[in-house]
Amino acid sequence: MKIDILYEDGEALVIDKPGGLPIERPRKGGPSLEDHLDQLKLGFQRAPVPVHRLDADTSGCLLLARNPKALARFSRAFEERAVTKTYLGLVAGELQETEGRIELSLSKISSKEKGWRMIPAKKGKASITDWRRLWVGEGVTLVEFRPVTGRTHQIRVHAASGLGFALVGDPVYGKPDPRCRRTMLHASTLEVQRAGKTPIVANSPLPADFAAFGIPPVEQWAIPA
Repeated sequence: MKIDILYEDGEALVIDKPGGLPIERPRKGGPSLEDHLDQLKLGFQRAPVPVHRLDADTSGCLLLARNPKALARFSRAFEERAVTKTYLGLVAGELQETEGRIELSLSKISSKEKGWRMIPAKKGKASITDWRRLWVGEGVTLVEFRPVTGRTHQIRVHAASGLGFALVGDPVYGKPDPRCRRTMLHASTLEVQRAGKTPIVANSPLPADFAAFGIPPVEQWAIPA
């Protein structure tokens, strides 16, 4: 598996993580990003370290720190919300509204039968996602998500409970789809502010598996003004 690099400098890499590749080794074993960290040294002595998390199914921009000091700075940037992230998700329904904000507090629940998942709960942690409709197809809508907070499974739950349509292929908050092998969520852009330095800016193109749903080129998307 080839890992494309979207951004590189002396303290950071942004890679284009393939959908379906977990960051950490699964308990049951199998491939993970850990298999590729040595090749991502790119001449450095240390292997880079992921700064944040993406679900295994989620493709796109993932920031790696190339030394411990950079890891601490980037982690602090995420905590202080000095990071801007944009996701593209395909939801299983045709949205009528063009844009909005979802504010749903989230809490974790667990059961022996279904495992763990996040649910909207008044006593949960506050979570906010801005969204806008980009394209509507037959039974699906391409949506741009801009999370203001960074809760676990935030976009997946906000799509299902806030928009009323789960992400296509989501086995936890929706249902599997025969047209895809994963939950259709893509981390398309990442920008990290750095004091005294130019920001880290990375963009990941829409993956090929989104094309199975008939999504046209970006210039044909009906983006709200």
